[in-house]
Amino acid sequence: MYLQFWNLKDKPFENTPDPKFFYHTQEHEEGLSRLLYVVREGKGAGLLTGTYGCGKTLLSRALTRELESDLYKVAYVTNPRLSDTEMLKSILHSLGGGQIPQGKGEILIALEKVILANARDGKKTVIVVDEAHAIEDPLLFEELRLLLNFQTEDKFLLTLLILGQDELKPKVAQIKQLDQRIALRFHLEALGAEETASYVHHRLLIAGAKSEIFDEGALSMVYRRSGGIPRRINQICDMALLTAMSHKSPGVIEATVEEAVESLEK
Repeated sequence: MYLQFWNLKDKPFENTPDPKFFYHTQEHEEGLSRLLYVVREGKGAGLLTGTYGCGKTLLSRALTRELESDLYKVAYVTNPRLSDTEMLKSILHSLGGGQIPQGKGEILIALEKVILANARDGKKTVIVVDEAHAIEDPLLFEELRLLLNFQTEDKFLLTLLILGQDELKPKVAQIKQLDQRIALRFHLEALGAEETASYVHHRLLIAGAKSEIFDEGALSMVYRRSGGIPRRINQICDMALLTAMSHKSPGVIEATVEEAVESLEK
Protein backbone atom coordinates (compact mmCIF):
# COMPACT_ATOMS: atom_id res chain seq x y z
CA MET A 1 0.00 0.00 0.00
CA TYR A 2 2.83 2.41 0.84
CA LEU A 3 5.55 0.97 -1.43
CA GLN A 4 5.17 3.59 -4.15
CA PHE A 5 5.09 6.46 -1.66
CA TRP A 6 8.40 5.39 -0.10
CA ASN A 7 9.92 4.11 -3.38
CA LEU A 8 10.35 0.58 -2.05
CA LYS A 9 10.49 -2.67 -4.02
CA ASP A 10 9.30 -4.93 -1.20
CA LYS A 11 7.50 -4.61 2.11
CA PRO A 12 10.39 -4.22 4.59
CA PHE A 13 8.68 -5.24 7.82
CA GLU A 14 6.65 -8.34 7.11
CA ASN A 15 6.69 -10.87 9.97
CA THR A 16 7.55 -13.76 7.68
CA PRO A 17 10.76 -15.84 7.83
CA ASP A 18 12.25 -14.48 4.60
CA PRO A 19 16.02 -15.19 4.77
CA LYS A 20 16.89 -12.23 2.54
CA PHE A 21 15.87 -9.92 5.40
CA PHE A 22 17.96 -11.83 7.95
CA TYR A 23 19.90 -9.27 9.98
CA HIS A 24 23.26 -10.50 11.18
CA THR A 25 23.64 -9.14 14.69
CA GLN A 26 26.64 -10.55 16.54
CA GLU A 27 24.29 -12.71 18.59
CA HIS A 28 22.36 -14.00 15.58
CA GLU A 29 25.63 -14.70 13.79
CA GLU A 30 26.80 -16.74 16.76
CA GLY A 31 23.50 -18.59 16.94
CA LEU A 32 23.66 -19.39 13.23
CA SER A 33 27.27 -20.54 13.43
CA ARG A 34 26.47 -22.82 16.37
CA LEU A 35 23.52 -24.41 14.59
CA LEU A 36 25.67 -24.91 11.50
CA TYR A 37 28.31 -26.56 13.67
CA VAL A 38 25.77 -28.99 15.13
CA VAL A 39 24.47 -29.90 11.66
CA ARG A 40 27.75 -30.10 9.75
CA GLU A 41 29.55 -32.01 12.48
CA GLY A 42 26.63 -34.42 12.96
CA LYS A 43 26.37 -33.69 16.68
CA GLY A 44 22.92 -35.22 17.12
CA ALA A 45 20.80 -32.48 18.69
CA GLY A 46 20.85 -28.73 19.27
CA LEU A 47 18.56 -26.45 21.27
CA LEU A 48 17.80 -22.82 20.33
CA THR A 49 15.68 -20.74 22.70
CA GLY A 50 14.72 -17.10 22.94
CA THR A 51 11.95 -14.71 23.87
CA TYR A 52 8.96 -14.55 21.53
CA GLY A 53 9.57 -12.76 18.25
CA CYS A 54 13.36 -12.62 18.62
CA GLY A 55 14.07 -14.26 15.26
CA LYS A 56 14.40 -17.98 15.95
CA THR A 57 12.38 -19.06 12.92
CA LEU A 58 14.14 -16.61 10.62
CA LEU A 59 17.49 -17.87 11.90
CA SER A 60 16.50 -21.46 11.14
CA ARG A 61 15.52 -20.43 7.60
CA ALA A 62 18.86 -18.67 7.22
CA LEU A 63 20.47 -21.93 8.34
CA THR A 64 18.70 -23.80 5.54
CA ARG A 65 19.96 -21.29 3.01
CA GLU A 66 23.51 -21.85 4.24
CA LEU A 67 23.25 -25.63 3.87
CA GLU A 68 24.10 -27.11 0.50
CA SER A 69 20.86 -28.53 -0.94
CA ASP A 70 22.70 -31.43 -2.57
CA LEU A 71 24.15 -32.51 0.80
CA TYR A 72 21.27 -31.97 3.23
CA LYS A 73 17.64 -33.06 3.39
CA VAL A 74 15.72 -30.85 5.82
CA ALA A 75 12.32 -31.54 7.40
CA TYR A 76 10.48 -28.72 9.18
CA VAL A 77 7.84 -29.24 11.85
CA THR A 78 6.17 -25.85 12.30
CA ASN A 79 3.11 -27.03 14.24
CA PRO A 80 4.22 -29.21 17.16
CA ARG A 81 0.69 -29.54 18.57
CA LEU A 82 0.40 -32.94 16.97
CA SER A 83 0.17 -36.49 18.20
CA ASP A 84 3.37 -38.52 18.03
CA THR A 85 2.09 -40.37 14.94
CA GLU A 86 1.08 -37.12 13.21
CA MET A 87 4.49 -35.62 13.87
CA LEU A 88 6.25 -38.65 12.42
CA LYS A 89 3.99 -38.45 9.37
CA SER A 90 4.84 -34.77 8.95
CA ILE A 91 8.58 -35.48 9.13
CA LEU A 92 8.33 -38.38 6.68
CA HIS A 93 6.33 -36.25 4.24
CA SER A 94 8.87 -33.39 4.43
CA LEU A 95 11.70 -35.81 3.69
CA GLY A 96 9.93 -37.07 0.57
CA GLY A 97 8.75 -40.38 1.95
CA GLY A 98 6.22 -40.92 -0.84
CA GLN A 99 2.94 -42.52 0.19
CA ILE A 100 2.64 -42.16 3.96
CA PRO A 101 1.62 -45.30 5.92
CA GLN A 102 -1.06 -45.03 8.60
CA GLY A 103 0.34 -47.22 11.39
CA LYS A 104 3.10 -45.88 13.63
CA GLY A 105 5.27 -48.96 13.15
CA GLU A 106 5.06 -48.69 9.37
CA ILE A 107 5.79 -44.97 9.53
CA LEU A 108 8.97 -45.60 11.54
CA ILE A 109 10.07 -48.28 9.08
CA ALA A 110 9.48 -45.92 6.14
CA LEU A 111 11.29 -43.11 7.96
CA GLU A 112 14.29 -45.33 8.64
CA LYS A 113 14.42 -46.32 4.96
CA VAL A 114 14.45 -42.65 3.88
CA ILE A 115 17.16 -41.73 6.39
CA LEU A 116 19.31 -44.72 5.41
CA ALA A 117 18.83 -43.91 1.72
CA ASN A 118 19.98 -40.33 2.39
CA ALA A 119 23.06 -41.65 4.17
CA ARG A 120 23.90 -44.03 1.30
CA ASP A 121 23.58 -41.12 -1.12
CA GLY A 122 25.97 -39.04 0.97
CA LYS A 123 23.20 -36.76 2.25
CA LYS A 124 22.62 -35.69 5.84
CA THR A 125 19.11 -35.62 7.31
CA VAL A 126 18.11 -32.61 9.43
CA ILE A 127 14.86 -32.30 11.40
CA VAL A 128 13.87 -28.85 12.69
CA VAL A 129 11.07 -28.63 15.26
CA ASP A 130 9.95 -25.00 15.61
CA GLU A 131 7.70 -23.59 18.37
CA ALA A 132 8.57 -26.66 20.45
CA HIS A 133 7.63 -24.83 23.67
CA ALA A 134 4.02 -25.48 22.61
CA ILE A 135 4.48 -29.24 23.06
CA GLU A 136 2.41 -30.27 26.05
CA ASP A 137 2.74 -34.05 25.99
CA PRO A 138 6.12 -35.22 27.37
CA LEU A 139 5.74 -38.36 25.24
CA LEU A 140 6.25 -36.20 22.17
CA PHE A 141 9.67 -35.14 23.44
CA GLU A 142 10.40 -38.81 24.07
CA GLU A 143 9.46 -39.57 20.46
CA LEU A 144 11.89 -36.90 19.28
CA ARG A 145 14.61 -38.43 21.44
CA LEU A 146 13.99 -41.84 19.92
CA LEU A 147 14.65 -40.39 16.46
CA LEU A 148 18.26 -39.98 17.59
CA ASN A 149 18.47 -43.78 17.79
CA PHE A 150 18.83 -43.73 14.02
CA GLN A 151 22.61 -44.05 14.11
CA THR A 152 25.53 -46.26 13.26
CA GLU A 153 28.28 -47.30 15.66
CA ASP A 154 30.15 -44.05 15.16
CA LYS A 155 27.68 -41.37 14.03
CA PHE A 156 24.11 -40.10 14.12
CA LEU A 157 22.15 -40.55 10.89
CA LEU A 158 20.19 -37.35 11.52
CA THR A 159 20.48 -34.04 13.32
CA LEU A 160 17.61 -32.76 15.45
CA LEU A 161 17.22 -29.03 16.07
CA ILE A 162 14.64 -27.96 18.66
CA LEU A 163 13.54 -24.30 18.70
CA GLY A 164 11.24 -22.49 21.11
CA GLN A 165 10.61 -19.82 23.72
CA ASP A 166 12.22 -19.75 27.17
CA GLU A 167 9.78 -22.23 28.68
CA LEU A 168 11.14 -24.92 26.36
CA LYS A 169 14.30 -25.36 28.45
CA PRO A 170 12.65 -26.82 31.58
CA LYS A 171 10.45 -29.05 29.40
CA VAL A 172 13.51 -30.55 27.72
CA ALA A 173 15.31 -30.80 31.08
CA GLN A 174 12.53 -33.06 32.36
CA ILE A 175 13.33 -35.62 29.66
CA LYS A 176 16.78 -36.54 30.96
CA GLN A 177 17.77 -38.81 28.09
CA LEU A 178 16.89 -36.08 25.56
CA ASP A 179 18.52 -33.34 27.63
CA GLN A 180 21.76 -35.35 27.79
CA ARG A 181 21.83 -35.63 24.01
CA ILE A 182 21.69 -31.88 23.42
CA ALA A 183 25.19 -31.22 22.12
CA LEU A 184 24.83 -27.44 21.97
CA ARG A 185 22.46 -24.83 23.42
CA PHE A 186 22.03 -21.18 22.51
CA HIS A 187 19.69 -18.47 23.77
CA LEU A 188 18.73 -15.43 21.67
CA GLU A 189 18.22 -12.13 23.46
CA ALA A 190 16.33 -9.04 22.28
CA LEU A 191 18.23 -6.38 20.29
CA GLY A 192 19.87 -3.39 21.93
CA ALA A 193 19.17 0.22 20.96
CA GLU A 194 21.94 0.46 18.36
CA GLU A 195 21.12 -2.96 16.95
CA THR A 196 17.46 -1.98 16.65
CA ALA A 197 18.40 1.08 14.58
CA SER A 198 20.71 -1.00 12.39
CA TYR A 199 18.00 -3.65 12.02
CA VAL A 200 15.51 -1.07 10.74
CA HIS A 201 18.06 0.43 8.33
CA HIS A 202 19.01 -3.04 7.07
CA ARG A 203 15.44 -4.10 6.28
CA LEU A 204 14.70 -0.82 4.52
CA LEU A 205 17.88 -1.15 2.46
CA ILE A 206 17.00 -4.69 1.39
CA ALA A 207 13.51 -3.44 0.46
CA GLY A 208 15.05 -0.85 -1.85
CA ALA A 209 15.15 2.35 0.20
CA LYS A 210 17.46 4.96 -1.34
CA SER A 211 17.49 7.37 1.60
CA GLU A 212 16.95 7.48 5.36
CA ILE A 213 13.26 7.28 6.29
CA PHE A 214 13.35 7.01 10.10
CA ASP A 215 15.16 9.82 11.95
CA GLU A 216 17.12 9.23 15.18
CA GLY A 217 14.21 10.17 17.43
CA ALA A 218 11.94 7.74 15.62
CA LEU A 219 14.47 4.93 15.90
CA SER A 220 14.93 5.56 19.62
CA MET A 221 11.16 5.44 20.09
CA VAL A 222 10.94 2.20 18.08
CA TYR A 223 13.44 0.63 20.46
CA ARG A 224 11.71 1.89 23.59
CA ARG A 225 8.27 0.72 22.48
CA SER A 226 9.42 -2.62 21.03
CA GLY A 227 11.90 -3.69 23.70
CA GLY A 228 14.23 -4.69 20.86
CA ILE A 229 12.05 -7.67 19.87
CA PRO A 230 12.23 -7.99 16.05
CA ARG A 231 8.61 -9.08 15.61
CA ARG A 232 7.41 -6.05 17.55
CA ILE A 233 9.86 -3.78 15.70
CA ASN A 234 8.36 -4.97 12.42
CA GLN A 235 4.80 -4.27 13.57
CA ILE A 236 5.66 -0.78 14.78
CA CYS A 237 7.73 0.19 11.75
CA ASP A 238 5.16 -1.12 9.29
CA MET A 239 2.42 0.95 10.95
CA ALA A 240 4.76 3.97 11.19
CA LEU A 241 5.37 3.89 7.42
CA LEU A 242 1.63 3.73 6.81
CA THR A 243 0.94 6.52 9.31
CA ALA A 244 3.61 8.82 7.86
CA MET A 245 2.27 8.21 4.36
CA SER A 246 -1.26 9.15 5.46
CA HIS A 247 0.14 12.47 6.72
CA LYS A 248 2.22 12.84 3.52
CA SER A 249 5.30 13.22 5.71
CA PRO A 250 8.75 13.12 4.07
CA GLY A 251 9.97 10.75 6.78
CA VAL A 252 9.14 9.02 10.05
CA ILE A 253 9.69 11.03 13.23
CA GLU A 254 9.25 10.20 16.91
CA ALA A 255 5.64 11.45 17.03
CA THR A 256 4.78 9.23 14.06
CA VAL A 257 6.05 6.16 15.91
CA GLU A 258 4.01 7.10 18.98
CA GLU A 259 0.89 7.43 16.83
CA ALA A 260 1.64 4.09 15.17
CA VAL A 261 1.99 2.35 18.53
CA GLU A 262 -1.28 3.86 19.73
CA SER A 263 -2.97 2.50 16.58
CA LEU A 264 -1.60 -0.98 17.25
CA GLU A 265 -2.75 -0.94 20.87
CA LYS A 266 -6.34 0.16 20.22
